[in-house]
Amino acid sequence: MNTCSDKPVDVLAKQGVVIPSPSSVFIDPSVAPENIAPGTVIHPFCRISGEKTSIGPKCVLGAEGPVTIENCRLGAEVKLGGGYFSEATFLDNSGMGGGAHVRPGTLLEEFSSGAHAVGLKQTILFPYVTLGSLINFCDCLMSGGTGRKNHSEVGSSYIHFNFTPHQDKATPSLIGDVSRGVLLDQPPIFLGGQGGLVGPARIAFGAIIPAGMIIRKDVLNAGLAVGDEKIKAAGGGTGAYRSIDRIVRNNLIYIGNIYALKMWYGRVRSQFMAVDKFQSACLAGGREQLDTILNERISRLEELAKKMPLSMELNEKSGNGEAPYLQKQKVFAEGWQKMKDEIYLLAGFEGDADKRDAVLAELAAISTGKKYLDAMPALTPKAKACASAWLQSIVDRTTEIWKT
Repeated sequence: MNTCSDKPVDVLAKQGVVIPSPSSVFIDPSVAPENIAPGTVIHPFCRISGEKTSIGPKCVLGAEGPVTIENCRLGAEVKLGGGYFSEATFLDNSGMGGGAHVRPGTLLEEFSSGAHAVGLKQTILFPYVTLGSLINFCDCLMSGGTGRKNHSEVGSSYIHFNFTPHQDKATPSLIGDVSRGVLLDQPPIFLGGQGGLVGPARIAFGAIIPAGMIIRKDVLNAGLAVGDEKIKAAGGGTGAYRSIDRIVRNNLIYIGNIYALKMWYGRVRSQFMAVDKFQSACLAGGREQLDTILNERISRLEELAKKMPLSMELNEKSGNGEAPYLQKQKVFAEGWQKMKDEIYLLAGFEGDADKRDAVLAELAAISTGKKYLDAMPALTPKAKACASAWLQSIVDRTTEIWKT
């Protein structure tokens, strides 16, 4: 019996938290009782810790098995069936099934969800995105869809391959995007079950990837994706990269999208998430996850840059010393520090101010009393176009850093 948890559990029960088996639940003293809302249900064998932990009204924890929570922020009516959750943020009505393994840098927006045995890290799911079971989906951002009946979906037994034979993880994949995805009016994306996506990749809104297919390239058009290029030999073996242009560019596009989403949270999301302390905690948590993701992506790109001297050496030894792609590897290696500085300077870049102000003006007129999911569809076509152009200007500025 966890005697050190008796007092916190008793306090929570008195303030309206439902704990059917108090002796089996551990609440660490670091958790402020007032940060767990009345109406929350905590099933047996759950463990909750972390001074940042905030659990909104009517959440349900552990209905399918024990839940461990460490420094997570949960909005209202979040359901975590079972598993391990650390340094993640879940907005209203999102959830995960049993056996989940969710690590830092994870942000699930409204009504996004995963079934059982789903692993997430450094991953963002926009509203309504739905994951099946037995999925490893780390280092991704996925958007698309207009509602619970018209949502982007990842079929069961899907993998995002985020570690290369060269032992790098400069592999984030953008499925949909931020500049249009935040408007909640784009066609859904379908990634068929028992398939995989090799990062870094970009997938267009409306793309349909059949079940069982491994995608190793960008899919930039809507509709059914068929076929895939054959795997090419590395040339000089493990550690010898060939063309890095797509890898670097896709990483910068991804970073630009995270910067755009961070600006969106600061300027737009914040208008809808100051209604109570639980929503404010989720806003802070979402912004914190975005900072975590940015730092991760920049550090992984730096690791890639540091591998370029060895790659050039191995290519030369294997007879590829005159290959044109080696010049870009050299430019990347020698110019990385300047690129890194430019990336970090973008933290203060607001994008197209005229387009931004036009969107904010319309939101100020329509947002009163509306929830975020209702306000986005209510924007006029002109405001939506301004919003998309504003956010895309941030992405474009980031992508321009790679000028070769």
